[in-house]
Amino acid sequence: MNNILKDIKNIIFDFDGVIIDSMDVRADGVSEVFAHYDKELVDKFIDYYRYNAGLSKFLKIKYFYNEILNKDISEGKIEVYSNKLSEIMKEKLISKEVLINDTCEFIKNNYKKFNFHIASGSEENELRFLCNKLGIDKYFKSIKGAPLHKNDLVNNIIEENSYKREETIIIGDSINDFEASESNDIGFVGYNNLQLQDKGLGYIYKFN
Repeated sequence: MNNILKDIKNIIFDFDGVIIDSMDVRADGVSEVFAHYDKELVDKFIDYYRYNAGLSKFLKIKYFYNEILNKDISEGKIEVYSNKLSEIMKEKLISKEVLINDTCEFIKNNYKKFNFHIASGSEENELRFLCNKLGIDKYFKSIKGAPLHKNDLVNNIIEENSYKREETIIIGDSINDFEASESNDIGFVGYNNLQLQDKGLGYIYKFN
């Protein structure tokens, strides 16, 4: 762990799967909101949702309609579904039991040593609400989320703070996090997804 962080000053964290254990709750929310569609198709959507955890739900919903249902969907309807999912998450993800203790202990013990940020596929207002309710927002210089694509969120963090790219990494649990690091020419460190062991600078099995 210390070898990975040598010369690193800025750490961008993904949220779901890295800071909170939320995927089962989010999958249940998808099942609830899209219960009026064929269960087999919704299950395919949930598989896509899990694999592309770093993508915004705006893009995921669009994919569900365009690629799985073979239908068009308006931006307005995407927003309606997105808001429904957010309301469910705001109810079910505010218990501190969802926090991943391993990560959160590292964050609490090191937030004065590094510049910490969050870049997530979760909708930004929902993300900030959850971080506030969970009592972790104070540890981060910024908390950024959808509808902007993660590639753009990461780039904005770097540009707004004039960070050196060689001193900046993203810690994530999905292929989208790795792609965001590649897009922005920064290091990637995998966590909580063994399929990412061979990606980027290294892999964290435990922070402590």
